Amino acid sequence: MLVNLRRRFLGQLGAATLSPLLWRNDSTWFLQATPPSRLATDPLRPQYHLLPPANWMNDPNGPIWFNGRYHMFYQYNPHGAFWGSMHWGHATSPDMVHWHHEPLALTPTPGGYDRDGVFSGCVVLDRGVPTLIYTGVEPPATPAEATLRDGSHSWREVQCLAVSHDGLRTWRKLGEPILASPPPGLVVTGFRDPCVWQEGKEWRMALGSGFAGKGGAILLYRSPDLRRWTYLYPLAEGKGTGQPSPNPVDNGEMWECPEFFPLGDRHVLLISTMGKVLWKSGTYAGGQFSPDREGEVDSGAYYAARTMLDRRGQRILWGWIPERRPEAEHRAAGWAGVMSLPRVLSLDSGGQLHMAPAPAIEALRGEHTQIRAGIDSSRRLRTLQIRDLAAEFRIEFLPDSAFLFQLQSRQDDPFLEIAYNPADTGRELRLNGSRFALASTTQAPIVLRPFVDGSVVELFGDNTSAITERVYRAPQTPLRVVVPRTKSLLSLDLWQMRPISTDRLTG
Repeated sequence: MLVNLRRRFLGQLGAATLSPLLWRNDSTWFLQATPPSRLATDPLRPQYHLLPPANWMNDPNGPIWFNGRYHMFYQYNPHGAFWGSMHWGHATSPDMVHWHHEPLALTPTPGGYDRDGVFSGCVVLDRGVPTLIYTGVEPPATPAEATLRDGSHSWREVQCLAVSHDGLRTWRKLGEPILASPPPGLVVTGFRDPCVWQEGKEWRMALGSGFAGKGGAILLYRSPDLRRWTYLYPLAEGKGTGQPSPNPVDNGEMWECPEFFPLGDRHVLLISTMGKVLWKSGTYAGGQFSPDREGEVDSGAYYAARTMLDRRGQRILWGWIPERRPEAEHRAAGWAGVMSLPRVLSLDSGGQLHMAPAPAIEALRGEHTQIRAGIDSSRRLRTLQIRDLAAEFRIEFLPDSAFLFQLQSRQDDPFLEIAYNPADTGRELRLNGSRFALASTTQAPIVLRPFVDGSVVELFGDNTSAITERVYRAPQTPLRVVVPRTKSLLSLDLWQMRPISTDRLTG
């Protein structure tokens, strides 16, 4: 079986990449197209974000604090740096920052109801027993059974359950799906990515779905025991763009990766569709969700968000940072996809979602430089530099004058540019070629927190807006900070960030 897998993988990679190697993580074998030495020296590969030792990563799945450690599961292809053959990878951490890679948690069962992939889901504690609920995919017996049609695939999606009795390391699957098909009479555009929570003595499940020609929807179920489920009604529905598309996710007729949770005295629903994560906040009573505020979680390369409660009870948000380079390039690089930094969520009194980088990230701060407004600020800015594309900034500036912040190599090659013009409508900021609007409307100083890590830039604005970008440039020299006009700059803090491993491969 391994020989056949290796032959198929070689054929998929083609002649442009290096010959595959076999490597072992604890008890699990993986195929890897790129030698570890090359991955360890790849300057585009992040140093303090979570990502696997090699190959493809996408959606975060079932993050949970359990028995003194954080557990992160994620969609993973152990056969190469491309989407396909979905498994569940697994990493653990004492602090949400430093990670240890564990053996694979879930693999497709040959001939089983998840033979073509174990898709996204969640982990809950059922009377203390870790219970994993996920979507499995298999070929449909008839065209009518297919619930996933995206122009390339036609699959039957079923909801599955597995339990662990050894601290979330190994999982035993049930023999049959817990939900084998959508509700009778509903023709849906998708049926996946369960989000499960306890409500009184019962359980609830939200499933990503939608209706052709109408829009995305979240289907709500209830159960007394996580095994027997009864469909109730749509928890929420939306409108698509009306534009035809082979993949209903692309035109908003399918909502993926629902996440539903209480926050303060309200509830929040997250959905992923049309390449974005959207949020809605409102009241939830009697099983009915009534949203009255909404927005984007992140305006850039950010998708499939999931949340968890940390050990202090704070709501933590995670997201997948996808690649924005051609597939041939990330196949050749030997890795693709990154987990976002953890974000602490809150709501203000009007229901606006706020998010801030988790304080745990501050443990990675190294050398610190602080600059305050004054006659010497221009000279001191010219002395700043970033080594190894790993840094955190905190920038504060006045909102009533234009502001420009740049990172450049010593040869003046551009790497990053953040621009603000108060004349623009909607309090817009520009990060390289992308724009995003600050949700805050006060005339207080604007606070930006950019995190630079290899090819990843996560930028937070006033703790109400965020944008994640990929920058595939690797300057040969340290980056320098350029602020052409310092009149509006109030302060700038720079921390050189420490890597979470010595070789960019392991936690």
